[in-house]
Amino acid sequence: MTPFDVAMPASLSEAIDLLDPDDPTIRPMAGGTALMLMMKAGVFRPRLLISLAKAAPQMSGIRADPSGNLSIGAMTTLSALERSDQVAAHAPVITRAMPRLSNVRVRNVATVGGALAHADPHMDLPPVLIALGASIRLVGPLGERTMPVEELFTGYFETVLQRNELISELHVPAQGQRNAAYLKVTTGSVDDWPALGVAVVLDAVGPEAKSGRIVVSAATEKATRLKATENLLAGASLDAKLLARLGDAAVEEVEMVGDVRGSAPYKRELLRVYVGRAVKAALSNNGACN
Repeated sequence: MTPFDVAMPASLSEAIDLLDPDDPTIRPMAGGTALMLMMKAGVFRPRLLISLAKAAPQMSGIRADPSGNLSIGAMTTLSALERSDQVAAHAPVITRAMPRLSNVRVRNVATVGGALAHADPHMDLPPVLIALGASIRLVGPLGERTMPVEELFTGYFETVLQRNELISELHVPAQGQRNAAYLKVTTGSVDDWPALGVAVVLDAVGPEAKSGRIVVSAATEKATRLKATENLLAGASLDAKLLARLGDAAVEEVEMVGDVRGSAPYKRELLRVYVGRAVKAALSNNGACN
């Protein structure tokens, strides 16, 4: 790696002051799990890293309001998210998905905000958060703004984040009585990067859906809601015929991207099958599985 400097601001505001929107060689660092790999590979050569370690206390923690809506600090580690009783009580689909998100060594260091800002389309957490309707709070020199997680990603490893903005907090609506599941397909171990991820959140009464959200990842340039496919759920009986229709609609709606984990045609057929399986898993509350 080429030489670089490290700054350790004591607060979020100090960190923002150090960021330069015109200098791409200055980068904030949370857990650093992905950033260090990029630096070792020579993909990114920073001049200055701004470590958020000292600011972590004011940007960490998980709180639930009386309705079960969650506020999660951006520097909260993935392991803390996995072990949280409040997350398990109010958004259990997240708890079920976390053990399959990378390995425990990474989860002990990687942070919620860092994972979202990195925008790797193979990440397991973004599709689950989008399906739940989660939002984030961004902080920059001009103040704060809030947006749905769905609107954060613009493409392959790309977001709407400005170079002088940081994610400060994640907000997750209570799952409540909604049924939810996340299924991932891997070609290796269960915690490997997926060839396909599908998250589903359903508002259903018995076998009949009132509405739902379906999100696909890993096989696309970014985690993507299948809004046209979701429209088939409204008022529909969730029988085998509908599940097959959902799969067909999904492959028509989104463009697949091939990689080392599978070609685009292969992932298209995976999606055709796994959308229905994810809806079925949500109905039975099986949660995350392979």
